[in-house]
Amino acid sequence: MNRAPASAPADRTRWLTSEEQRVWRAYIEASTLLEDHLDRQLQRDAGMPHVYYGLLVKLAESPRRRLRMTELAKHAKITRSRLSHAVARLEKQGWVRREDCPSDKRGQFAVLTDEGFDVLRKTAPGHVDAVRQAVFDRLSAEQQESLGEIMRIIAEGLQPSEAGADLPWLR
Repeated sequence: MNRAPASAPADRTRWLTSEEQRVWRAYIEASTLLEDHLDRQLQRDAGMPHVYYGLLVKLAESPRRRLRMTELAKHAKITRSRLSHAVARLEKQGWVRREDCPSDKRGQFAVLTDEGFDVLRKTAPGHVDAVRQAVFDRLSAEQQESLGEIMRIIAEGLQPSEAGADLPWLR
């Protein structure tokens, strides 16, 4: 769409070129399809969405398989409310438990249980196969390196300073 929104004068808007639009739309399509592909694989193999798998992975990689809830929300780039809902669902499965933080009466830890670790261990091979098939098997080594560099540049540019920022994990 090449019309300026009412709040932005057309003479100050840097519209995307045809090539930029092509690249942007390809990115949107690929990222949407990839997320759906990974969600379907994880739902089929473990009965969980991709975001829950990411939470379990982060907990498994953390010392004593535990993290403060705020840190876990920050890693997942989700609101504390959404994390609380996700952890409640994972608790019902017996894969995660909450523990009170001894140094902060309001703080809590999310802890990966042995059962959750076992589910992750059993689910990981299928997930890695899905990622490999969808991404890495389709790209040359040079393309993989370029993709990694591009994604790091984009992510770094979107990392706001936390002072006064409206970040999901602070909501």
